[in-house]
Amino acid sequence: MATSYFSSLFLLLSLLLSFKTFVWGGNFNKDFDLLFGDDRVEIKEEGKSMSLTLDKYSGSGIISKNEYLFGRFDMQIKLVPGNSAGTVTAYYLSSQGSNHDEIDIEFLGNLSGDPYLLSTNVYANGNGGREMQYYLWFDPTEDYHTYSIDWNSRRIIILVDNIPIRVMRNRQDIGVPFPIKQPMRIYTTLWNGDSWATRWGKVKLDLSNAPFVAGFKNFDANACIAKTGEDCNVFNGGQNKGLDRESKQKWKVVLSKWVVYDYCRDFRRYAHGLPYECRKDNVLPVV
Repeated sequence: MATSYFSSLFLLLSLLLSFKTFVWGGNFNKDFDLLFGDDRVEIKEEGKSMSLTLDKYSGSGIISKNEYLFGRFDMQIKLVPGNSAGTVTAYYLSSQGSNHDEIDIEFLGNLSGDPYLLSTNVYANGNGGREMQYYLWFDPTEDYHTYSIDWNSRRIIILVDNIPIRVMRNRQDIGVPFPIKQPMRIYTTLWNGDSWATRWGKVKLDLSNAPFVAGFKNFDANACIAKTGEDCNVFNGGQNKGLDRESKQKWKVVLSKWVVYDYCRDFRRYAHGLPYECRKDNVLPVV
């Protein structure tokens, strides 16, 4: 009986592994390729840390070797100090093509003494426009802080130092697209976005302050590399796996104190009607 049980278990595991691979941990040397910027990408400490540089010629960035479908992705980041106006430091997941999926964390630089803006957005099947933006409750240039994307088929949670700042649930039941089918790569970039990043493009990059340098370390992925779309659906619980009571309370504080922009409240942009998930009858309570 025991032999039969273990033989069946081994067969099941073999079948599972033939379709998908789970990964834990991360290393900048082993898990990423150069995206752009040449030697402006500097990997240190045997792949445990990295810096990206933006100068008058180019920014820089890396892209993951693997494509992932669901998982949690953590990165410790120390942002460009001083006058960072016009800079965009980005950490995000994205697939390819005009109908791509994407989950964004972008840090929009500002003049010295003014706070960074943390901008988040989600695309599904090429449909975006779901921005939420936040001020942070600390100076993100003084030390490293952990920024996380936790994604499964039921919801996306974006966290700062393990405090949830955004929870986006799968609302396909009311016709709202949600990223569940397209594997995505991880991108980490630093670039000149002064056409729009700071005060709607009114403040430009001051190259007299170049080079601009951001630091990254301790990348960690607990994620699924899929060969076919459905094989990762059970990963990360394959269920809501939402917030505990303490995390919900912290999320409510963020919503009440630190949100700068919420697309669901932009009545000027959506003068002819808010997106479907933002309408009164469809809004889910913060519970």
